[in-house]
Amino acid sequence: MTMSWNRMPLLASLLVVGLLGVMVWQPLAAQSVGAEPIPAELWPKLSELSGEQRTFLQGPYPVRVMGSRAQLVRILEQRSPEEIAVFVADMMQVVEAFKYEAGVDMGEIPLNPEATAFNGHTVVIPEILKERWREPGPFSLNRYVDEWGGIPTFAGAPVAITPEDLRVGRVDIAIAGIPLNFSSGRRDAQNGPGALRLMHGIADRDVYSMVDPASVLSIVDYGDFSVDHLSVERSIDHVHDMVFEVIGAGAVPFLVGGDHSVMYPTVRAVRAAHPDQALKVVHFGAHYNAERTRAHSLTDRDAIYRLLSEGVVDGSNLIQVGLRGPRLTPEALVWLREQGVRYHTMAEVEQRGWPAVMERVIAEAKSGGDRVYISFDVSVLDPSQLAAVGRAAPGGLTVRELTPLLRRLCAETEIAGFELMDLAPMLDLSYVSTLNANHMLNACLAGVAMRRSGLVADHYLDPMSVDHGQP
Repeated sequence: MTMSWNRMPLLASLLVVGLLGVMVWQPLAAQSVGAEPIPAELWPKLSELSGEQRTFLQGPYPVRVMGSRAQLVRILEQRSPEEIAVFVADMMQVVEAFKYEAGVDMGEIPLNPEATAFNGHTVVIPEILKERWREPGPFSLNRYVDEWGGIPTFAGAPVAITPEDLRVGRVDIAIAGIPLNFSSGRRDAQNGPGALRLMHGIADRDVYSMVDPASVLSIVDYGDFSVDHLSVERSIDHVHDMVFEVIGAGAVPFLVGGDHSVMYPTVRAVRAAHPDQALKVVHFGAHYNAERTRAHSLTDRDAIYRLLSEGVVDGSNLIQVGLRGPRLTPEALVWLREQGVRYHTMAEVEQRGWPAVMERVIAEAKSGGDRVYISFDVSVLDPSQLAAVGRAAPGGLTVRELTPLLRRLCAETEIAGFELMDLAPMLDLSYVSTLNANHMLNACLAGVAMRRSGLVADHYLDPMSVDHGQP
């Protein structure tokens, strides 16, 4: 088959080329999802098509070029059988050109094996080279007894840098940064960990339960995990190993990104640390992150697809909250259903109301008594509440709506870990985005502290906090 650029008067090729730049990004329909059939009244116009062309036209692939079946039908209605034959042939050629061609297209990222410090960014300093010796355990960076400012840490907590520090300190929660910034959207995610360290709000007293997480839990700042800022592929294994290390030392990882591509190695590590125990994953975000047709297979947009397709997480153990936006196609929802995913879109919130959706999410997370890992993409919040997000989507949830859900999930289930991803601080020069992001992290910390304190009743609220007790 040859591309018929010399048949431009038919406008078919021109239409394909004109639409290609815009519609190359349209997601491919799932193979298992049947495309809508061509209307019967158009069948006589398909008389010039071969059997292969008819099969192609009835399948999902024309959507890659046309954008929708409705638009395809409109084009067919306007053309003669001969023009349709040319049009379909050209579409088939375009779809074929989309595909990877071995030996022609780049299939891997070239690296320099002669580099003298190829793995230098992940090599830990040996004890013999450290300037000062110390006994293992968390250590404070404060100079003064009552210090404001100084060297910022997550929650103003002491620092730990080795697994032995975590073990000796009997650390409950190790908060670590993952400053990876190599995925889609408006990218400033590498500054997320630093911005949250600078802003207060983590490990503060929770007014709803009157629990002070810092008084109940041993919390440390475990520093940032090293990443290769030019390669997601070179970063994921080290992130996986570091998360695995935290869990092996007996602490629960609380992770601050970084873009959402790191959900793939973090969840994989949490699952690998306890392979004999079931794990539920509750994913908060505007985007379903299971796109299956992108050239890069390690991005924020396909992290969940990788986890499901590789069997790291079973679809029936994945709960998604806050989905919306144009990428969430009918084909995507069908695919999620086929995997058994329990998804909750903003359309469901509109129909059922947030309290009902929240109760449904909690019931799904608690069913089976499994451990729960929370992956919180700040895009779940409406941009009016948090503007500093890599892929913002209007119409999201509010801080007021999400706070009780996070607190309850972390109090009423066994939390295996928590991650907050996709904060892009430079997109909001005010303090609001980082303040609200820290508040989300603190809601889960408060829940874990409540569980440690035995406050695990459904939607527990402190009686003194909810009622002044006056006549």
